[in-house]
Amino acid sequence: MSAPTDTASGRREPGELFGPRFELFADVLALGLVTAVACLPLVTVPAALATACTLLRRRQRYAEPCTAGHYVRALCARRWRADLAAGGLLLAFGVLFAADTALAAAGLPGAVPFALFLAAVGTVLAVIALRACAQEQAAGHWRAALRAAALCSARDLPGSLLVLLALATAAVCAWVLPPLLFLVPGPLAVALTAVERRTDG
Repeated sequence: MSAPTDTASGRREPGELFGPRFELFADVLALGLVTAVACLPLVTVPAALATACTLLRRRQRYAEPCTAGHYVRALCARRWRADLAAGGLLLAFGVLFAADTALAAAGLPGAVPFALFLAAVGTVLAVIALRACAQEQAAGHWRAALRAAALCSARDLPGSLLVLLALATAAVCAWVLPPLLFLVPGPLAVALTAVERRTDG
């Protein structure tokens, strides 16, 4: 008679239908869907993504489940004044960036160098903003989270490239299959959390 298999090793016990890897896959799908719904007001995007990263971090550390119910409770417990301020700032930058992009596309003198500069600045800001969502300080302390993310982005260039690759992959998936837009926040949060956790000592 064989001994039960340890589920922590990633293998199934006798009679168990799904292993821990499938459980993580299901959690990520559910997390992606509920995060996408939470992002719909747009001003809630930082809080929604930061909550997803927090749940994934706690799952890795303490084996806590990443269910939709846990997500909603964690989201409701956030410091919403700081979160809405961060979301408003993000929207303001988005509107400014869109206006500058429209000016660059209008064919004005110096449009090409300006467009390249705009693309570089936008890329850097996107990486810093995404890495800020994965910081533990993002639980209502966005200034500290942004400072930490800026330092991490400069010191950990491979991690910043991984974040950029994850963002590009999510964008391509959503562009090719628009319904995936409601699932990509989950894998994106996994990527952000993994990038930050890989440097933990």
